[in-house]
Amino acid sequence: MQTALLAAVLLAVPLHALAQERAQDGAAPQAFVGARLVTLAGAEIENGILVVRDGVIAYVGPLERTPVPAGAVIHDVSGRTILPGLVDTHSHIGAVDGGDRSQPLQPEVRVLDSIDVLDPSLARARAGGITTVNVMPGSGHLLSGQTAYIKLRKGHTIEELAMRNPDGTPAGGIKMANGTNSRRDPPFPGTRAKSAALVREKYVAAQEYARKLADPDPKKQPERDLGLEALGEVLSGKRMVHHHTHRHDDILTVLRLREEFGFRVVLHHVSDAWKVADEIAAAKVPCSLIVIDSPGGKLEARDMRWESARVLSEAGVDVCFHTDDPITDSRLFLRSAALAARAGLARDKALAGVTLAGARMLDLATRVGSLEVGKDADFVILDGDPLSVYAHVLETWVEGQKVFDLNDPRDRLFAVGGVGAGSPRALSCCEGEEEEVR
Repeated sequence: MQTALLAAVLLAVPLHALAQERAQDGAAPQAFVGARLVTLAGAEIENGILVVRDGVIAYVGPLERTPVPAGAVIHDVSGRTILPGLVDTHSHIGAVDGGDRSQPLQPEVRVLDSIDVLDPSLARARAGGITTVNVMPGSGHLLSGQTAYIKLRKGHTIEELAMRNPDGTPAGGIKMANGTNSRRDPPFPGTRAKSAALVREKYVAAQEYARKLADPDPKKQPERDLGLEALGEVLSGKRMVHHHTHRHDDILTVLRLREEFGFRVVLHHVSDAWKVADEIAAAKVPCSLIVIDSPGGKLEARDMRWESARVLSEAGVDVCFHTDDPITDSRLFLRSAALAARAGLARDKALAGVTLAGARMLDLATRVGSLEVGKDADFVILDGDPLSVYAHVLETWVEGQKVFDLNDPRDRLFAVGGVGAGSPRALSCCEGEEEEVR
């Protein structure tokens, strides 16, 4: 954008109706002017303005038609690209643990109780432009616990990062898995058929528990069972099932159980999705794919194809991507969308796959995933096209607060690596000093 045009817009009077006095609490609005805005809510805006007030988006649109609000803090981002904050639907950042080896289904376990918010993996995710994360326990169980939806705000406790449901409870889904990961010695299942049988047994128990809870006679009320209580939230639709599954027959088993018990589910990984795309589409079940750029790993993922996202999308399936960090480094999350686009996925679908589609799968689309008025001011500033390997994340913002700045030496260390970048206790600064990570 030409400098003269920017100056004219900034000085324009009278101001648009958007231009208001500062909020009563004294916080000034922030205006990001001159960038290409990839809103995910419509066409990209080549020369736009994004206005943030009190942590939410107050306006997004063409710069030439919208003067800057009075008293705003102005950020000249000419030549940059602004994208909604990235949404990672499946990650293990925060050094998390879930269930132990005592039993294959442990719905009472909360991953929220094991997230280390000072672990450097969170800083690396911010460096990758990720702002919202579904933190998951592992897949070594048929059901390894409750997941946690968190915002990557700067904070020292999980309470500062955890997202909340309208009733105040921690927001999250539940993690399930099938295939080879959860098969081992008893009490774990040794076969795929036994795996499905154990899951079916547990959900039948949860149905019976819910039935007893509904009995008006207090004498017939069951003793509280935290595991069955969590599964009751699954059966009622409050809690989404996030299901690790790879092989085509395992995918169909998940769809069968979903049909039997009526729970909502997102299929994760789905290496063989291209083989059963029509069945997934008929079930109206969304998919969160992992896209890796080199072969290897487990046998059941041998037939994974980059084309899966395109095949699913063309079949009518809602598709997003995830890192499964540390499988894909969070700093490289945008590469997943780029690889899928290279394999034929439409550009808008690829970009939605790391933003709005993921938000839908976490029931968070009213808050995050696109640049729209009223949504949380979560966004990423890039120095190039989001699908270009040459683009870098320059800044990451969460709810109107900058949480990553590539120009800050401490943040840059997490973005590019270096001595001390992987230590959860100390890192080496430019002057050679060692400080506790805060």
